Amino acid sequence: MILTFSGNIEAVDSGERRTISGKIAPYGEIGYTSAGKVVFAPNSISAAEPSKVKLLMSHDNSKPVGRMQSITSSADGLYASFKVSASSRGSDAILLAQEQLMDGLSVGVEVTASKPEKDYLLVTAATLREVSLVESAAFSSAAVQKIAAQAGDMPIEAATSTSTKITTTNTVINSTTTETETETESEAAVTTAPESNAPEAVDATEQAAPTVEAARKIILPSALNSQRVRTPITSMATYTEHKIKAALGNDESKLYVTAADDSFTTNPAFNPTQYLSEFVSNTNFDTPTINALSQGVLPNSGMTISVPSLVTSAGGQNGVAPVVTVEAEAGAVQNTGMVTEYLSGTVKKYSGMNTLSVELLERSDPNFYAELTNQLQRAYSLATDAAVIADIVAGGVQGTAVAATSAGIISYVSTESANVYKNTSYFARNYVAGPSQWSLLMGATDSTGRPIYNAAQPMNSGGLSTPTSIRGNVLGLDLYVDHQMVSTTIDDSAFILAPEAMTVYRSPQAYMSVNVVSNLQIQVAIYGFMATIVKMPKGLVRYNLT
Repeated sequence: MILTFSGNIEAVDSGERRTISGKIAPYGEIGYTSAGKVVFAPNSISAAEPSKVKLLMSHDNSKPVGRMQSITSSADGLYASFKVSASSRGSDAILLAQEQLMDGLSVGVEVTASKPEKDYLLVTAATLREVSLVESAAFSSAAVQKIAAQAGDMPIEAATSTSTKITTTNTVINSTTTETETETESEAAVTTAPESNAPEAVDATEQAAPTVEAARKIILPSALNSQRVRTPITSMATYTEHKIKAALGNDESKLYVTAADDSFTTNPAFNPTQYLSEFVSNTNFDTPTINALSQGVLPNSGMTISVPSLVTSAGGQNGVAPVVTVEAEAGAVQNTGMVTEYLSGTVKKYSGMNTLSVELLERSDPNFYAELTNQLQRAYSLATDAAVIADIVAGGVQGTAVAATSAGIISYVSTESANVYKNTSYFARNYVAGPSQWSLLMGATDSTGRPIYNAAQPMNSGGLSTPTSIRGNVLGLDLYVDHQMVSTTIDDSAFILAPEAMTVYRSPQAYMSVNVVSNLQIQVAIYGFMATIVKMPKGLVRYNLT
C-alpha cells in the first residue's frame, strides 16, 4: 500500500546551507492520507538509505529539488532535513517555503505492516519512498517553528510562543540500527524537535551533540519588494532629453531610447496569427423576386404539376368563360360552354455539395458547422431566385418603351399597373428592381431638385427608396430590390407584378451527408425541388427601355 500525507515545514535555510526541515510524520495522530484516516505507530517509518530519498515538488518525480540530509525520530514524530539544490527549481522551492505559499512536507511511504482499528488504519511498519514540498499540511500538530538563514542569529519565536533551538544532531534511522553524527555548520542537518523532546535513540544510550542557533530573519532581495521605476522615461520631456543625448553619443541614454533587437518583424514566430470566429461573406442575399410572387406547396410526388385554368384571351390564355346575356321576355337562354385548360410546371431539383475532410470537421471551431450550413442555404436561395427571374423574363410580357428617367419610371408604373388590372382583374402590387433601377429611384428628383423617393419629409411623397433597405415603395407599389436582376438600366431591369399572375411551388430544403470510407471525407449536400407556373402572363410586365 502506498500512502501520501503531509506536515508543515519547520525551518528553511536560504543561505549557503540551503536546507528545508520539518516534521514529516507525526506519531499517534490521525491524518487524512490518500487511503483515508491513518495513524502511524512510534518508529513505524524507516529509511534504509536516507541520502537517496529525494525532495520533490508536489510529488512530481521528474522535478526533484533536493535530497535528504538527515532523519530523526522523536517521541512525537519523524523529523527530516533536506539539502536543496542550487538550481532555479531549488531556489523557487526555498522562496515558496519562505513566503509560506508551499509550507507543507508531504511524505510518500510504502506500508508493509498495518492493522485496522475502529475508524482508522494503524500503520506499524512502512518504508519511506519520497518527500514532497506541498501547499498545505494534513496534520493539525504540524506548525512552522523556525525560518533559519545563517548561523549565529537569534531564534524566531514559534506560534506557540515557546522558544526552541535548532540543533545539528543528526540521528539516522534505518530498519536495524541508529547512529548519531555531528556535522560542521555548513553541512549541519536542521531539526526542530524541542529540547524537552530530544530524539530518542534506539540504543540504550543517547549521544549528545553541540547545538547551533540559526534564527536570522529572511531578508528578501530588494527587487521583490521594490516598486521603483527602472527607466527615467516618465514623460514626453524626459524622452526628448534622452533621445537628444543618445544622438550625441550618450551610452546611458541609448539604453532607454534605442529600438529593441527583437521585434515581431525580426521574430515572426512569436507573433502567431489569431483567428476570430467572425465570418466575412458577400453572399448575404435573400429571394426578393420569389417573395414578390404568390407561394404554393409542392406536392410530395411527381415531377410535373398541373392546375386547371380559366383565363380568357385578354389575360393571355385561350380559355372561354361563361357568358350571361340579356334576353327578351320568354326568350331563349344563350348556351355558352366554359372551356378550361391545364397549366403545367416542371419540378426541378436544385442542389449543391461541399466535400470536407474528417480532420476539418473534427478539428474546426464549432462555428464552422453553422457557417457551412448558412452558406449552403444562401447558395440554394441564389439559385432558386435566379431561376424565377428567368421564368418571368420567359413567361411575362414587355411593357411600353420608356426612358431611363424619373419621367420614364412614372410612365412605366402608371401605364402598366392599369394594364395589369385590365388584363388580369388583379392589382399590380409589387415593383421588383435591379441595382441600377434602385440607383435611379434613389437619385430621382423633381423639377426643383427635391428627391422624389429619398426625402425624409417630402411634400408630395412619390414613395420611398433608401440606400439602407431593399424594401420600399414606388408610386404605391411595394419595392423589392434584387441584385440578380440585370446590372444596368436596360430591358428587363425591373418587373411590375400581380402576385397572383405567377406561383412558385417549393419543397422544404433537405441535407444529406455521405461518408466516403476510402479517404474519410465527408460530403455535405443541400437539395430541394421547385416548380413555377405562369398563370397570367400579362400580370408580369417587364421594363422596356426606349
